[in-house]
Amino acid sequence: MSINSKSPDLLSPGYWNSTIRMSLSKFFILCVLCDRDLHGYDIAKEVINRTKGCCAPKEGTIYPVLKQFTEGGYVTYETETVSGRERKIYTVTDKGREAFKVGLGEWMKITQALNDCVSMAEA
Repeated sequence: MSINSKSPDLLSPGYWNSTIRMSLSKFFILCVLCDRDLHGYDIAKEVINRTKGCCAPKEGTIYPVLKQFTEGGYVTYETETVSGRERKIYTVTDKGREAFKVGLGEWMKITQALNDCVSMAEA
């Protein structure tokens, strides 16, 4: 039997890491914006700091997510000019804060399920 080269390598930590990070990026972007208004680069730095490097969204991830959040009314932005360059400063809305709370509740359920799995794996 041949192995399909497109099949994910479930034995690879990299596979699991990238799968988990994709989902966590949106959550942590909202998380850091709940603390204070930030522009895209600082959002990325703050997510990295907050997660101790476990989640490190790149520009290709952050800006599409911020666009999605803006279109959904979860964040707003104001444009400012710094050293001749325009940048957007993002602010979470009340709807975004509520979305963060909902997301947190769902991640806590997952965390409990993961803890249960650890118990089973150790048995």
